[in-house]
Amino acid sequence: MVLLKRGNIGYDGYKKVKGVKISVLVDIEGLLLSIVVPANENDSTLYVPTLKNFKIQRPIGRPVNRPSKVTADAIYDTDEIRKYNRRRGIKSNIPVNIRNRKKKKRGRPIKVDWDEFKKKSAVERFFSWIESCKKVFPRYEIKEVSYLGVVMLAAIMRLNQVLG
Repeated sequence: MVLLKRGNIGYDGYKKVKGVKISVLVDIEGLLLSIVVPANENDSTLYVPTLKNFKIQRPIGRPVNRPSKVTADAIYDTDEIRKYNRRRGIKSNIPVNIRNRKKKKRGRPIKVDWDEFKKKSAVERFFSWIESCKKVFPRYEIKEVSYLGVVMLAAIMRLNQVLG
């Protein structure tokens, strides 16, 4: 199972600190599989680049380049994302975003496995761990490439902790 969620963005009124946006793909244990650091884009437009960045090498044969199932927030409920998942054979577990629906949708309703949806807390754990890293969260780096390197280094440290 694979989960997808957006990072922090915007303005924190209490701390007066601007947030950092990253789009990640993590597994059920909260380990990083794919990451995209955007310039300034909407979350739903980052979905496809994040999935295209996903690749797992195998010792024999072609690499795995798509997850079997994606659980995402309702912000990713767009026709383009659902069509993309259907074309690539990825099962979607995305709830319906009522704000995206102008009229009531006709046809079969979209099914959501709520027990599976509750497991997206792995993404929340990943983001809380990333925010706890003192160098990653404030984003001192100006260029996206250098910031991506810092986040990848933090993810490698996390992977080392989990796998021992």
